[in-house]
Amino acid sequence: MKFPPWFREAIQKRLDNVSDLIENHSELSRIRENERKAFERLFAGMDIGRMPEFAGWEDCQHLKQAIMNEWLYLQGLKDGIQLASALSSHLHPFDDQGFANIDSRQPDARAADSGGPTHGSQN
Repeated sequence: MKFPPWFREAIQKRLDNVSDLIENHSELSRIRENERKAFERLFAGMDIGRMPEFAGWEDCQHLKQAIMNEWLYLQGLKDGIQLASALSSHLHPFDDQGFANIDSRQPDARAADSGGPTHGSQN
């Protein structure tokens, strides 16, 4: 299924929004601060004897990136499940021009013709 440009833009905006929330998260801020301090210690007077400080900074850097990637992945998974659920309830969510196919959400006309229940009728 090809998604229309407005839909791809909406997905990109959601990703940007989630990335911003993660970037400003308090736990990540603490980890980022630890990383910054380790980096400053590393270059305060670089010599071969300071390799443990470099390793400390590198560990902080990897941890920060791993947490960001995990949170992005989990949020993307949640959003994807929600999106798949919404789209699966409609057989043809978009027409050929990329517009929402409203007709696919209408009650089945055959139910009314066969004497079956209809929405909004009062018995």
